[in-house]
Amino acid sequence: MNETFLREVDENLRRDQLEDFFKRYGSWLIVAVVVFLAASGGFIWWKQHEIQRSAEEVETLAAIYKDVGSGKMDQAPQQLADLSKSGSKAVRASASFARAAIAIQQNDTKLAVSTYKSIADDSDLPSAYRDAALIRQTALEFDQLQPADVIARLKPLAKAGDPWFGSAGEMTALALVKQGKRQEAGQLYAAIAKDPGVPQTIRARAIQVAGSLGVDASSAIPTKAQ
Repeated sequence: MNETFLREVDENLRRDQLEDFFKRYGSWLIVAVVVFLAASGGFIWWKQHEIQRSAEEVETLAAIYKDVGSGKMDQAPQQLADLSKSGSKAVRASASFARAAIAIQQNDTKLAVSTYKSIADDSDLPSAYRDAALIRQTALEFDQLQPADVIARLKPLAKAGDPWFGSAGEMTALALVKQGKRQEAGQLYAAIAKDPGVPQTIRARAIQVAGSLGVDASSAIPTKAQ
């Protein structure tokens, strides 16, 4: 009997506490639920809006490429500049690269360099975009940079196995030659020649330059199948 009585008292107490809780906070809970549903709906709408806007931007980018290919360049620079501010990483990067390419075609090296630099410095972009931009920026600036600056800038990419080893390695080796470090430069050219991931044209050139610097890299020349 005592156990039954105590259980009933406990249940009544819990019920009273629950009723008291809803009397005090029920309206706030309703507001919280409404806000949550509104926020969720807003987020879903925003995502759909972003997807639709990205699709429209891709179509615009394709149209710009078509115009440029047809020689219609008047509006392309401004259109690309606008798209380079896109919230879509792919659209932003593609538009920026295209804008830099047009700048080079128009002999505006300063704009091309600053555009590549903006891509390379954009921490929100994947490293593939940033590394490519850094390579192109450095190539355009190479003659104006101090050799030590070239070497420091490209150090993360000028190592065997990196996708940009060929280009970054060549510029680094040239900077070493400018510093009078011919043996070190020759060794780097030899390493480039031996890396199977480097494009064949760069490897072939590296073999020749390494030889001119006193480093034999002829073992990297592919042998014909017997």
